[in-house]
Amino acid sequence: MTTQRARHSVAGLLSQYVERPFVPHTDPSRSPSAAPADGRQALARIEASLTRPGAPFAVVRSDQGPLVYANGPRTLREFAEATWAFGEQPFLISGERVCSYGEFFAAASALARRLTDSYGLRPGDRAVVAMRNHPEWQVAFWAVQLAGLVAVPLNTWWTEEEFGYALDDCEPMVLLVDADQFPKVEGWGRKAGARFVIFHDGGFHGGGAVPGGAELPGGAELPSGAELYTGLPEPDPYAAPPEVEIRPEDDATIIYTSGTTGRPKGAVATHLAQAGAALNPRYQAAASALGRGVVPGQGPAPVTLMTFPFFHVAAFTSLYAAMAVGAPLVLMPKWDAGEALRLIRRHGVTHYAGVPATALQLLAAADRAGDWLESLKGLSTGGAAAPPDLVARLTARHGERIEPRNGYGLTETSGGVLANFGAAYRAHPDSVGTPTPVTEVRIAGPADEGLQEGEAGELWLRGQSLVRGYWRDEAATAEAFSGGWFRTGDLAVVRDGRVSVVDRIKDVVIRGGENVYCVEVEAALHGHPDVEDAAVLGVPHPVLGEEVAAVVRVGPRSAVTADELRAHVGRSLAAFKVPAHVLVTREPLPRNATGKILKRELRGVLREYTGEGGGPGLTAG
Repeated sequence: MTTQRARHSVAGLLSQYVERPFVPHTDPSRSPSAAPADGRQALARIEASLTRPGAPFAVVRSDQGPLVYANGPRTLREFAEATWAFGEQPFLISGERVCSYGEFFAAASALARRLTDSYGLRPGDRAVVAMRNHPEWQVAFWAVQLAGLVAVPLNTWWTEEEFGYALDDCEPMVLLVDADQFPKVEGWGRKAGARFVIFHDGGFHGGGAVPGGAELPGGAELPSGAELYTGLPEPDPYAAPPEVEIRPEDDATIIYTSGTTGRPKGAVATHLAQAGAALNPRYQAAASALGRGVVPGQGPAPVTLMTFPFFHVAAFTSLYAAMAVGAPLVLMPKWDAGEALRLIRRHGVTHYAGVPATALQLLAAADRAGDWLESLKGLSTGGAAAPPDLVARLTARHGERIEPRNGYGLTETSGGVLANFGAAYRAHPDSVGTPTPVTEVRIAGPADEGLQEGEAGELWLRGQSLVRGYWRDEAATAEAFSGGWFRTGDLAVVRDGRVSVVDRIKDVVIRGGENVYCVEVEAALHGHPDVEDAAVLGVPHPVLGEEVAAVVRVGPRSAVTADELRAHVGRSLAAFKVPAHVLVTREPLPRNATGKILKRELRGVLREYTGEGGGPGLTAG
């Protein structure tokens, strides 16, 4: 770890930024939500102050076309090495365990050396990481980066068959898994002759080598080429990572898409792309601070409650933001709203990060418990569309003390690339915000032509954090990427520089020739006080082609009927947008690990119940 490398950390860049060309809301009596009349110009001045030459987030046009950050790291190894300077500051808090940045870096470096020196792995080899949200997940992932390998985080919700598909696709040389995931990958690993490191009891340090024939918990025998992580030698806190050459254009990660519309695809991000993804949340935090009249980089480090699964890109956004400033992450291996409240109180959590569904559950649990979330300063959601009433509920209960934040990002963008926060979010709750300075936005029409402001079209994105394509899938890459632009498949509009996602293109219901955007109807349903969750989709109709249907989850004591919900929607939307069928349930709607509603499963439910009345836990209308 060199002083020169340490200077590249974003925290260091922000601490050197002493010029203050724009500080809005200097009057302490002025409400921070009172956005200036020239909000668009104010936003432009904030961006200019952070991105001009010499500023922390200065931007240049690359030879390949996309915008890139001029400062900061160029590889994930460089980003991770900067965290060594945080020493004994806590990084990962899980139950009673606290892992400091120094312990983390030593453990990751030791494992990286084992991967290169003992296993003989070389840059470009793939390494699977599959375990729940334990501290060892981060040790494994960053060991892969320090070794110059390609990390492949896999979804722990997958079945053995789904694991097998991804393993056949990426062909890893080593699998870094916990004992829960080991049975899903053991057969593939034995057949392929892959190496295993098995994390089973949460230990960071070993007590000597594990002899051959050692057993896993439950009596299972270790296969050939496998070892237990707790059996590895104790890390040397002064030993450096292995000496390997890592270039910005080298592959860093393969992250599989959620597969809600078919087989998952492996999105391949380079080190330069992931380095851009690491700077994006720091830029957004700095812009938020300036918007509140605060100098970026000052004050205590945030304490974040991490509820996203580590294998999802939404988790990386929070992870990068914490690592850049030496902040702690409080981990939750499994979501539970009551446990989240306890952790917030115990650890003085200042920032919450999760999907909108868990954020709403947290706020509801806090209301029931009379908990005012005194330590919380920010509530961020991602991974799925946030209902517009989320920010209204937060503000109604907690005023403007807790800053709301949502945004937009995809696996293909390596995390969040648009963000909406603070006063702007309260004023525009249906928007996903504005892009980071290295992200360009285009709204394209049916013939790929650019559209005027306010017209709905497909959202195209270009920028540093975009992946280079899909692993071994040239056809899918060519279909999704064109001239450096990524076709998101989302319908969106831009107004005053702010992007609003209207719907997924495939989710638009075309009823008798009229387009009905499901997100709009879902937002109207969420406006009813009894509604906890809602999904809108199209069902076949012999004359209209399609008609609108909804599945709505209500509270346990709610007596609201389908007709009442239709009437509620009809008070704010045109009659053709009002759902013809509403199924009311008290059961959770099916979601994948990233929080997205699985509408393909709901279509089966609707086929069964449409026009047939109720069913178990459901009432239809």
